[in-house]
Amino acid sequence: MSKAIITVVGKDTVGIIAKVCTYLAENRINILDISQTIVQDYFNMMMIVDVTAISQSFGDVAEELEQVGEAIGVKVKIQREDIFTKMHRI
Repeated sequence: MSKAIITVVGKDTVGIIAKVCTYLAENRINILDISQTIVQDYFNMMMIVDVTAISQSFGDVAEELEQVGEAIGVKVKIQREDIFTKMHRI
């Protein structure tokens, strides 16, 4: 299994979860774990996903997720799990 971490951050608005999850489902990306919070008017979501079944390159997925985020006014980033873990090691 190939895992990745997706983060979504920005001003809260209707449809953020729906738009991101629709993209994931259409691209055969399975959500393994998800956490989301809203602090005042700011939305924050973190997902662990399985990207084993994607049919395009990881780079293309990253670019398209950024575009999904731009369309709804949030920042969406995806990183491979191993890179995310190494970057956030204390």
